[in-house]
Amino acid sequence: MNKASEPATIEDGEDFLDELIRTRTLRNANFPSLVEVARARRALLGALAEARAQSGLTQTQAAALMGTSQSQVARLESGGADTKLSTVERLAATLGKRIEWRLVDSQEARDSSDGLGST
Repeated sequence: MNKASEPATIEDGEDFLDELIRTRTLRNANFPSLVEVARARRALLGALAEARAQSGLTQTQAAALMGTSQSQVARLESGGADTKLSTVERLAATLGKRIEWRLVDSQEARDSSDGLGST
């Protein structure tokens, strides 16, 4: 069996997620940035779900105030849907919150501008 067709192996000290990120990064150098974005999105949606629960609103009540369905709120809170930004903003507004969107450089851009990527 040639090396290209051999399955990836988990290296010492790695768990499945580490191995997945390592092997996907070999195919796509931007993969770690995509993981970072996904983690930030999950954290934001988790914070919204917590804020809704703390407010005393059920998913059904929040959905009615937003003009959507309970199942849409459930999918949004679970991260199970690629929800439009406007829907996320509507849920935040329903909870008396607002989303602050910021555009920041990726880690690779910060590293290269720090001179870390140069020789």
